[in-house]
Amino acid sequence: MNPEFREEKPRDPKENAQIAAKRPEPPKIRRNLLAEWTTVLLSLGLGESMLRVGTALLSLILIVAAIWLLSIFNDRMPQSLRLSPAFAAGPTPTPFVDPSLIPPPISSAVPGVSRLADPHTNVPSRPRQEIVKYTVQDGDSVFGIAEKFGLQPQTILWGNYNTLVDDPHSLRPGQELNILPVNGVYYEWLGDISFEDWAAFFGVTAQDIIDYPGNHLNPETIGDYANPDIPKGTWLIIPGGKREFPTSIGVTREDPATARAWGPGACGPVAGGNVGYGTYVWPAAHHFLSGYDYSPESNHWGIDIDGEMGDPVYATDAGVVVYSGWNNYGYGNMIMIDHGDNWQSLYAHLESIWVGCGESVGQGQTIGAVGNSGNSSGSHLHFEIMHGTYKVNPWDYLPPP
Repeated sequence: MNPEFREEKPRDPKENAQIAAKRPEPPKIRRNLLAEWTTVLLSLGLGESMLRVGTALLSLILIVAAIWLLSIFNDRMPQSLRLSPAFAAGPTPTPFVDPSLIPPPISSAVPGVSRLADPHTNVPSRPRQEIVKYTVQDGDSVFGIAEKFGLQPQTILWGNYNTLVDDPHSLRPGQELNILPVNGVYYEWLGDISFEDWAAFFGVTAQDIIDYPGNHLNPETIGDYANPDIPKGTWLIIPGGKREFPTSIGVTREDPATARAWGPGACGPVAGGNVGYGTYVWPAAHHFLSGYDYSPESNHWGIDIDGEMGDPVYATDAGVVVYSGWNNYGYGNMIMIDHGDNWQSLYAHLESIWVGCGESVGQGQTIGAVGNSGNSSGSHLHFEIMHGTYKVNPWDYLPPP
């Protein structure tokens, strides 16, 4: 018998059952119905629609949850703070509320128009029609005051002739000025001429003055505009009015008589003497301003050159001294030089004068010292150049600074 070949004996059925019982059972596989359903929908191309439906369903659930939470919160609040329904059976009368009991509105950082009625409405400001008083402060100037009130500088002078005498250097701290409501002139009606002619002198009509509300005149009782019923001595606002500033003219060596009314510095006639070159040099060591600039509209016909007390003052061109001394009209200690050919130069507010009447001077010669005399608000040199009866702008003739 072949030893490798053996005939197997049939096993006992009981033994087979025991062996089968000892074998481990295979794990049971659980079916995922949601995954199978999703797979089927995706295979049919309905995945995007399913996503939209799910999103909408989730949003609906969140809204319902929010409403439910708000209802719980409202039930737990005090009765006075609970939300009232927005439905009404019909119009209800508005209860009366005392405006004095309403608190002022709280300003919001967000710009916009408030929907609530505001009992604290501000009345818009109206244009001023009355003259106000202003007290001059340290550091004020005619130009600064005019800018502060939105006026032209000449209006400040024209409204305060009795105080400033048309000279911006006359301004002093503590002075009380009239501030007109409009650009124009403030003048006293004396009744010595026709009112129409008086108005025409300032470049306006009689009706312009009578109709201006700030003058408080009744056109119905004025009568004839040529001879109106306006008491003499009445000060009137002349809206838009203008007037010429009185200006001094140059003094020549041949005819110095025009300077006699200026003060004790006037000189007599001069024969001969130096004649200028027709060119000009700076009359001070500094070549910049420390006060007013050339401004005919504010009656300032020269430039205020910076300088300390005692700094030298130089003749801008060669010539002859035709005024040397005190000036009664605000210039203080003053020198005027005639350069010939009807040209003159003027040096004012000096501390001291080093040349006398009739003396010939050369261009650049020291003639005095910077000061603060006359109507001056600080040490500086007031310098003018004149040609005949007209005062020119010195900037047009001096060399660049």
